[in-house]
Amino acid sequence: MDSSVNRNARLTAWLIGGPPWLYLLLLFAMPTLIMVAASFAWPGPEGGLSPLWIRDAGGIRFDLTWDNYTDLVTPIYGFLILKSFGYAVAVTLLCLVLAYPLALTIARSPKRWRNTLFLLVIVPFWSNFLVRIYAWMIILGPQAALTRLVNDALGLLHLEPVALLFSPFAVIVGLVYVHLPFMILPLYANLEKHDPALLDAASDLGANAWECFRRVTFPLSLPGVIAGAILVFIPALGAFAVPDILGGTRGIMIGNVIKMQFLEARDWPFGSSLSIVVTLIVLLFVAVAALAARRGGGRLYA
Repeated sequence: MDSSVNRNARLTAWLIGGPPWLYLLLLFAMPTLIMVAASFAWPGPEGGLSPLWIRDAGGIRFDLTWDNYTDLVTPIYGFLILKSFGYAVAVTLLCLVLAYPLALTIARSPKRWRNTLFLLVIVPFWSNFLVRIYAWMIILGPQAALTRLVNDALGLLHLEPVALLFSPFAVIVGLVYVHLPFMILPLYANLEKHDPALLDAASDLGANAWECFRRVTFPLSLPGVIAGAILVFIPALGAFAVPDILGGTRGIMIGNVIKMQFLEARDWPFGSSLSIVVTLIVLLFVAVAALAARRGGGRLYA
């Protein structure tokens, strides 16, 4: 009887856990391994990849190279990686500054309004991503009201007019717009669970509104802050559609270079090596964020 129960339990565990593991294996692990192997290959004569191994009189030998990685050690690629990293950090911080008060307002609003406010946050997901980005081309265009307003203000200060579109400013605005909901959602999920009695206790002990936020609300919300930062930073670092549409040549990021290597230059090995480097940077960021979350939690509950 016990063995039958154990078999049923194992079968149930495999049926529940098997599909997610299969999904990760087929759509994440295997493509990553293929990309790692491709990063050590030679580019094909007409693009793509050369064979990873060659069969000759001496048998089968691997035909691999480190050149795809050594070619990365140039100022231009280092600059683009640092530039993309700076953009991603700026977008993450701006999203945090904009999302925190909104998530806090939703979490502390009456229950009858929470679902409506939460729905308004996810409404942008109902429309196509590219349509929303192209809408920003109209908003930031040279004849747009916003551009004229900014340039009129600069004219009053006797400064030269600026172009908002096809600039780093447009890239950051577009990335913040796209990724803002990904910061709001984990923050709201965290803030909504806070016990109001903790704020009442802090107030009874003499804390004002700012001290209640600094000593109670914000420390308790750190897991949501870190989760939101990860959800925003990772896609912002590798973004290519927004810089391509809104940034032009001035807003190019490392994601655009990777896209060009695969689709235009057809140098798949070099594009793969760039992708591996960006992936390692992302993993380093996640590891640092996880360490910060662990230490923050330890200090919070010590």
